[in-house]
Amino acid sequence: MTMHDHIVKSYDDEQRRLLDETLRMGEMAASQLEAALDVVQRRDDKAAERIIANDEAIDALEQEISHDVMKLALRGPMARDLREILAAIRIASDIERVGDYAANVAKRSTALNLAPPLPHVAGLHALGTLAVAQLRDVLAAYRDNDVELAQRVRARDAEIDTAYTGLFRELLTYMMEDARSITACTHLLFMAKNIERIGDHATNIAENVWFLVKGEQPLPPREKRDDTNTASPV
Repeated sequence: MTMHDHIVKSYDDEQRRLLDETLRMGEMAASQLEAALDVVQRRDDKAAERIIANDEAIDALEQEISHDVMKLALRGPMARDLREILAAIRIASDIERVGDYAANVAKRSTALNLAPPLPHVAGLHALGTLAVAQLRDVLAAYRDNDVELAQRVRARDAEIDTAYTGLFRELLTYMMEDARSITACTHLLFMAKNIERIGDHATNIAENVWFLVKGEQPLPPREKRDDTNTASPV
């Protein structure tokens, strides 16, 4: 093997490692969200505390990815390689936010457990299940450079918006009917908003897959269906 071949192989190995690390981080975030949804249903404070603590592992992996991105960037990448580097750092940032939102859901579940169980937890779980599917599909699109799958994920964000808006309205109605439920419903509203934002981050990742494969080619238009507007908790 020549010195040039060795350098190329070394660079390719580092790119593969970067991809693997990002995918591992993404799967950790998806698992965190699944676990958070589970503790909400089971009302398990101890498990919620573990999820909150585990968020540090996702943060640490993002730092590792940022370090690896800098190493690759300093080696003077070509256009396609540079897109891979930019996409990786953006995607890692989105995944880190997903981990934060999953931890927030777990954190609020402990406050929610101080009140009697609400029937709307089932709606939150359904919303979260949509978000987990979005996240896993978009990670597969990133792994395989699959623009078509990424576009389907992007289009399906409207489903999450619709489910979120429906749950939002149900909770507002419930609060108006029973003032004693206001505190618990408010926690659920914030949890639902966190999950809706996870859907937005999955969409961001889908758009970065497009950028990775298509470069500056414009993205097709996309439907949005979040009708809660300014009444929505941030």
